[in-house]
Formats: sequence, C-alpha cells, structure tokens
Amino acid sequence: MEVPTEAIREVRDRTSAGILECKDALLEASGDIEKAIEHLRRRGSAIAEKKAGRVTSKGTIETYIHHTAQIGALIEVNCETDFVAHTDEFKQLAHNLAMQVAATSPKFITVAEIPTDEELDPQAVCLLLQPSIKDPDRTVEEIVAETIAKVGENIKVRRFVRFELGCN
Repeated sequence: MEVPTEAIREVRDRTSAGILECKDALLEASGDIEKAIEHLRRRGSAIAEKKAGRVTSKGTIETYIHHTAQIGALIEVNCETDFVAHTDEFKQLAHNLAMQVAATSPKFITVAEIPTDEELDPQAVCLLLQPSIKDPDRTVEEIVAETIAKVGENIKVRRFVRFELGCN
C-alpha cells in the first residue's frame, strides 16, 4: 500500500513522531489517520511502561509566572541523563507542566498520594490525570508518555509548588 505524503505530514504534525513511525502507523491503520494517531499514542504508553522502573536522577527545575505576575509555579521534572534534560522536547514538557500547575492548581502528582480518608476527585487534584491545558483531549500522563517515547528515557514529575498572590 502506498501512503500519501500528505497523510504522513498530517500525522507527524499532530503527534511529532518521526516520519518512518508515522508511515508505519499509517500502514498498520490502512491509511486511516485517526487510527494511526491512536496507534502511536498506544505505542508511546507501552514504551513509557517499559521504562517506568529506570532511575531518574537528572532533569530540570522549571518555572512559570503568569503574565499578571499573580500566579506562579515551580516544578521538578526528572529524566535519566543530562543529555535528555537539555533537549527541546524535555524543556518544552517541563515548561508545559509548570503552566499546567499554575493554571489548574493540582494538589498531588498521582492518585497514590491522595490520603485514604479524603474523598477527592482524582482528575481534579492529580496532575497526571488532568486534561492537558494545551490539548484537552489528552491527559498530562499521556503527554509525558509521548515524550518518554520521543526521547527514549524515563521521565518523572518529582514535585511541584504553586504560588498565588494573597493565598496561603
């Protein structure tokens, strides 16, 4: 089956996956762009699961200050090597995560951190379960998994803090 260049370009634009990965996904999906994109997302999640046990001792601390200078966030995002910590993909992920924290005010990173005696909506209070502010059709966890697939290393959000002027 011949895969049209326009289809490869569209899948690449929407997923940032490599050209050959996009072509292979389109071949597997018989040319269906939406199925190819879903295939690439599942693949990213599978890669992230394989790398989940790896030690993440390098990384970056990223800040975001809202243009009003009333809200800000500080976040630590870890990866396996300094090389990946300096890539554009990793830096962009860290920046977007800091913006997510500033915009949505999560209290925890994962569901496991929620105290058992509290009844909270996990999607509202857990950073990784929230819909992304940049792409509401996907969760923050899916975006982190996609970045793990791109850079080839495990990535973890270690901690974050959100500041709002006048709030405790």
